[in-house]
Amino acid sequence: MPDLAPPSLDHLRTFLAVVEEGSFNAAARKLGRAISVVSYAIAQLETQLDVRLFDREGSRKPRLTEAGRALVAEAHAIADDVDVLLAKVRSLRQGLEAELSFAVDVMVPDHVLARLLRDFQERFPTVPLRLHVEALGAVAALVQDGRATLALAGPDILDLPEIEREAVGSVEMVAVAAPGHPLARAGRIEPGDARKHLQLVLTDRSPLTEGRDFSVFSPRSWRLGDLGAKHALLKEGIGWGSMPLHRVHDDLDNGTLVQLHLPELSTIRYALVALWRKDSPPGPAAVWVLDEMRERLAKCP
Repeated sequence: MPDLAPPSLDHLRTFLAVVEEGSFNAAARKLGRAISVVSYAIAQLETQLDVRLFDREGSRKPRLTEAGRALVAEAHAIADDVDVLLAKVRSLRQGLEAELSFAVDVMVPDHVLARLLRDFQERFPTVPLRLHVEALGAVAALVQDGRATLALAGPDILDLPEIEREAVGSVEMVAVAAPGHPLARAGRIEPGDARKHLQLVLTDRSPLTEGRDFSVFSPRSWRLGDLGAKHALLKEGIGWGSMPLHRVHDDLDNGTLVQLHLPELSTIRYALVALWRKDSPPGPAAVWVLDEMRERLAKCP
């Protein structure tokens, strides 16, 4: 068995053109080449691979042999991989990031984030994205450690000398409880009533916010590291707590949660700030994400 020679990309593309167009003549027109050049390329490819790709006898149009049919998918995969490689190189030469690592606060509306990332994929198909969803100081910690190039964090982050920040928008927060909770059944809530009941509080283990409390009114509290768990416990009537309005909107509509109008706690706007390291300013893709997030959050209630 003769040694096989690696086929050239040009010959593989010519092979695929013949397959797609159905004839050497049509492939030549598509590629802008003479028929003799196309025939030579196919003959060279068959020699390199030591297989017959087309049956040219008894028909005006070449027909794929069994071996030819078996190799079409692999030829497509190789050509596609090279196209991705070239697109990546062009992107890098234009200044696009090799990868975008994006950290977001758990309070960011899911639907806003999902639609933005869908549009990001269409606009920057060559930029892989690494998404982190964290709470409180854990978001900023990812930027501080260099594991995220851009972050959308909450308001209660210490000023860090190596981090730049820029206001992006805010999310409305509301105090809620299950309809059977004493605060929900009280009608009018008097000052100090909330302190008598268990408060569910979102927390994290990041050293940037370790030991700090945010909007905690009751001396009785459970600390939860997951917003979804907090949501579930609130609906079970275990305690009361603040939640982003977009996460509990349906619950308020169907009555599984009730908004509490606490004298100590009027409507809260949870500010969101963009963070990045001063020594790693945002590239074109990150700047687009930042601008789009600011615009889309402004349209949220």
